[in-house]
Amino acid sequence: MPRSPAISLFSRPVRYRSLADPERAETGRRFGVLFQGGALWSSMTAAENVALPLQMFTELDGASIDSLVQLKLTLVGLDTGRDPMPSDLSGGMRQRVSLARALALDPEILFLDEPSTGLDPISARHFDDLVKGLRDGFGVTVIMVSHELPSLFAICDDGVFLDAETHTAIARGAPHVLREECTHPTVQAFMHRGSIAGPRQRQSCS
Repeated sequence: MPRSPAISLFSRPVRYRSLADPERAETGRRFGVLFQGGALWSSMTAAENVALPLQMFTELDGASIDSLVQLKLTLVGLDTGRDPMPSDLSGGMRQRVSLARALALDPEILFLDEPSTGLDPISARHFDDLVKGLRDGFGVTVIMVSHELPSLFAICDDGVFLDAETHTAIARGAPHVLREECTHPTVQAFMHRGSIAGPRQRQSCS
């Protein structure tokens, strides 16, 4: 549950839902979102999906949008010589198109919701490497929700562990630090894919 009625976004407290429409649009342009499962529009081609944010939130002409779409698709390692429908793409390729769309407006913050869901281990590893490369190469801040340990260890240098039972954060730290040093049984069970033995301890680590 929220512990306060406001969050800090771009170094200032805001209540996003209460922002006036122009301010909300301007704030929204500063972050990109990759939804769980990609959430591509099935009736639109890959390029059209990536172009959509540019059409909605910029005044660029069609040629400029097309050029940026090709650039974003190239950045995520997709062949720009073809423009398939989402149904013609593998799971990994759909995630890459979704990532290109999330990067369309050159966001300062990139939100990823379970980006490895449904991907085989090799595709997931390649996607993790891609996200890490984009993070380091463009200086974008990545905020990711995931239960996939390989992705957490590959991408994240800080983390918050959310407990499903108490609906609160019970630990914070780099994933490898939480794995090695946090003594909370729930965190240990998750990090080591084990089970919680003995009575539940109410403790946290940071």
